[in-house]
Amino acid sequence: MSLLEVRGLRVELPRRKGAATVLVDGLDLAVDAGEVVALAGESGSGKSISMLALMGLLPRGVRASGRIAFDGRELLDGARGGGVEAARGREIAMVMQNPMTSLHPLLTVEHQLTEHMRWHLRLDRAGARRRALELLEHVRLPNPERALRSYPHEFSGGMRQRIAIACALACRPRLLIADEPTTALDTTVQAGILKLLDDLRRDDGLAVVLITHDLGVVAALADRLAVLYSGRLAETGTARALLEAPRHPYTRALLDSLPDPKVGDQELIAVRGAPPAPNARPPGCAFHPRCGFARDGCREAVPALAPLAGARELACPVDPLRR
Repeated sequence: MSLLEVRGLRVELPRRKGAATVLVDGLDLAVDAGEVVALAGESGSGKSISMLALMGLLPRGVRASGRIAFDGRELLDGARGGGVEAARGREIAMVMQNPMTSLHPLLTVEHQLTEHMRWHLRLDRAGARRRALELLEHVRLPNPERALRSYPHEFSGGMRQRIAIACALACRPRLLIADEPTTALDTTVQAGILKLLDDLRRDDGLAVVLITHDLGVVAALADRLAVLYSGRLAETGTARALLEAPRHPYTRALLDSLPDPKVGDQELIAVRGAPPAPNARPPGCAFHPRCGFARDGCREAVPALAPLAGARELACPVDPLRR
């Protein structure tokens, strides 16, 4: 059994009239200890809302169904084992997307690092402070003693992201959800954050779910990759296999849109069109209006996620590799 198992996760926004708007439609995901699994796709594909459902942090009125199990315990609906409230912050932690806003501007770093440690780990003030210093050293923040007395605005974006990671690691979680952890950071700082996450999973056996739209980040860190489009899985498999030989036209289009340093000044190939809104998803395969390989059948039936050789899965009857 994997550390985290998600089966048939469905996230819906009920409406006063008519059917509910489906934000995530049948997500399956498994993460083992010490493994990095990336969720990739354009904005609005369902990456972040899926993980907010896992954390029990969905906005008011949004509901989740399906099965989410962590170490064999059910997390949805407060089922046996205490539900998500017992695991959140203690065994499962999340680094939010923007370090500029995820840290409270009016509280010191020490306050933000030690508050939940004292709650979850029952540490006294001195013990929590010692643990905070260890964490800041662990994420390689210069001068931890001074950092504890400082406020978030006194640090650069990269340092703030390291502090946010330290807060997430405070209670020694077994699973870390990192939502766009390198957004708005320069290349050098981005490399440092990715190296830190890689060291944590190798040294501490930390499992990581990496939410990103940057396939370069996936190539640098992820073991496995799940590509989402309009709330549904398009393709899954090892990160190397999907990046080297994508089988779904959407994955192929995402890779084609990346700049190639070997080509020089060649014009970038954008993915034509835009993702549909959740309440205006087209019939059949949601990607067919933007797909250069679409057939008549793609407009009629939603393709099922089918297994392929090499522990891969594909939700498309068209294979770009065979065209």
